Amino acid sequence: MLDMMDRKSFRVGLLAVFCVLAVALAVWQYRFVPLSLPKEPETAGQEARWYVLADDGLDNLTIPDVRMPVFDSRTLAERRALGLPTQLPAIAEVHTDHVAYLTFDDGPDERNTPIILDILKTYGVPATFYVTGKMSEKHPEVLKRIFAEHHAIGNHSYDHVYKNLYPNPQDFLAEMEKTDEIIYGILGVRPFILRAPGGSWGMFTPEYGPLLVANGYVEHDWNVSSQDAAGGELTAAELVANVDAQTDRVKNAIILMHSTAGKDSTAAALPAVIELLVKKGFTFGVVTPMTPHP
Repeated sequence: MLDMMDRKSFRVGLLAVFCVLAVALAVWQYRFVPLSLPKEPETAGQEARWYVLADDGLDNLTIPDVRMPVFDSRTLAERRALGLPTQLPAIAEVHTDHVAYLTFDDGPDERNTPIILDILKTYGVPATFYVTGKMSEKHPEVLKRIFAEHHAIGNHSYDHVYKNLYPNPQDFLAEMEKTDEIIYGILGVRPFILRAPGGSWGMFTPEYGPLLVANGYVEHDWNVSSQDAAGGELTAAELVANVDAQTDRVKNAIILMHSTAGKDSTAAALPAVIELLVKKGFTFGVVTPMTPHP
C-alpha cells in the first residue's frame, strides 16, 4: 500500500513539474510575439486622422482646414453601379488670405520626388502632387510615400499626351477615370481634384466643364509659375526669383512646379522657395475641392 501511494505521489509531482515547465515555456515564448491591437476602421464620412474621406452622399466635404486633403473611398464606376451621386454638391470655397499651395506635376518619379518629399518633411510643409497614371504604375512606392506623409494627390491624366486628351471631353474623362483606378488600386482612395495637362486655358472647350462637374472633378490651374517647364533648364536661383516676383501680387498662391526627371533645379530651389514664402507671411495648404480657383 505504501509503495502504491509513493508511486502515485511521484506521478502527481512529476505532472506538476511538467505543468510548471509548460507554463514557463509559454510565457517565455510570448515575449517574442508582438502585441497586435485591432485597427480602428476608417469609416467613410469621418475624418480619417489627417484626411477627409467622402461619405456616400458627398455631403461632408465642407472642411475649413486648408492643410487637410480630401479623398473618395469609391471609384466613379462603383458610384454609378451603386446608384450613388457622382456630382459634388455646391461647396463654398475656403478663402484664407496668404496661403501658398505648392503643387508638383508629372510625377511620381524615383529621383526628384523623393528629394522633394525629404525637403517638405524637413520643413513640415504640405503639398499637392498631381500625378499621372503611367508614373504611378512605375513608382507605386513613391506614390504610397506621398500619401503616407500627408500630402494631397491630384489626377494629371494617364500619360500627359495632348492628342489623347483633347480631341473631345469624353476622351479626357476616360483618361481621368483610368488614372483614378490606378491610384485607387495603389492607395485604396481616389482624388476629386485634377489638373489638366497644359492647363485648362486654351485646352478646354465649353463642353469640358459640365462633364467634369457631373463626374465630381474639380480642376485647378495656377496663378504662380516657377517656370521650371520653360524651354531650357533654369537655375534654382532663377526659379526662386520667378516665384518671388509673382507672389507679391496674390492673396493666395497656387504655385506650379514639377517633380519628375530633369527637374533637379526644382528640388534644389525648394528650400529657398519655402523660406521666401514664410518670410512673406504665407502659410501652406493643400488643394481640395474647396480651394479657391486662381
